[in-house]
Amino acid sequence: MAGIYIHIPFCKKACNYCNFHFSTSLALKDQLLNALKEELRLQSGYLKNNTIDTIYFGGGTPSLLSARELQDIFAQIEKHYIIDNLLECTLEANPDDLDTPYVKALRNTAINRLSIGVQSFKEADLKFMNRAHTVQQVDYALKCAQDNGFANLSIDLIYGTPDLSIQEWEQHLNTMLSYEIPHFSSYALTVEPQTALAHKIKTHQLPALNSEAAAQHFLRLMEWANEKGFDHYEISNFGKPGAHAIHNTNYWKGIPYLGIGPSAHSFNNHSRQWNIANNQQYITALLKEQIIPSTSEVLSIADQVNEYIMTSLRTMWGCDLYKIKNTWGIILNTTIIEKYNQQELLQVQDHILLLTQQGKLFADAIAADLFIDS
Repeated sequence: MAGIYIHIPFCKKACNYCNFHFSTSLALKDQLLNALKEELRLQSGYLKNNTIDTIYFGGGTPSLLSARELQDIFAQIEKHYIIDNLLECTLEANPDDLDTPYVKALRNTAINRLSIGVQSFKEADLKFMNRAHTVQQVDYALKCAQDNGFANLSIDLIYGTPDLSIQEWEQHLNTMLSYEIPHFSSYALTVEPQTALAHKIKTHQLPALNSEAAAQHFLRLMEWANEKGFDHYEISNFGKPGAHAIHNTNYWKGIPYLGIGPSAHSFNNHSRQWNIANNQQYITALLKEQIIPSTSEVLSIADQVNEYIMTSLRTMWGCDLYKIKNTWGIILNTTIIEKYNQQELLQVQDHILLLTQQGKLFADAIAADLFIDS
């Protein structure tokens, strides 16, 4: 069991909050797609004899690719990797890219799941974030996808935007519910370094974000999701039973994956590697030099344990103390566990550590406190 992630580093516009690797110029698109296919060939031994269960096209904006371009990439995967029964093949898509001809063409590819970057059902929020689409295009895209056979849909929603009240946030969630979307991911708007949002806040063109308001949005989100029958199976991910994202769930469960494309990361339980985040250098390395432009590191025992703590604690399945002891011979600090238990941020059920709803506000800090030293 393993997954493949394909990074498509192109976008129509630069969202002001985004720090992922992308370019708004499509000048190098054809060369980069050829480089992707070459990397797929050169990386064919990374996952050894693992069967590929999931493929995920992320970005950037993968929906800028035609159905033919996507199918050509999939054909290269079929040529060099073992695919027995592909459980999930996801395409991240922007609403403004989805129309009937394109969605029908996607149905003739391996794509069987769409993750649509809605972000908000409020026009002012979309303009604030410099998104390329409108609320009207969101409505069209969701209905178009469903009318043309994509029942397995996910959307992204962002909270914590300026002036977003709890009532408006709940209205966004109820609007999503009206479309009968089985899965969604939801993130707090954050100020990432070297983004347009960070620059505008630093230069006082925009006020600082309100972290307390974002926390209240998140708490209401968790309550709402529970009321409406969504499993809160990972900090930022919610799905109806049977609609959890398989590819991303495998990340959090430590299943190996191969990342293809500039800036893409790979993980095989024992080591991690990441590709250069530069389109031209990526292309040159693969098409002219026939080398993979990546950096790698072997994970120490401490790295492996801490990786497991960080990912498992974010999920509804929790962090298994027995697994840590039996796999790595490590016993976590009981004093730290008890501290968070008394603060009602962490629960211990049998041998499983689980974050409480309040604890999920501090997931990264709690995980870091539980890390073991190298």
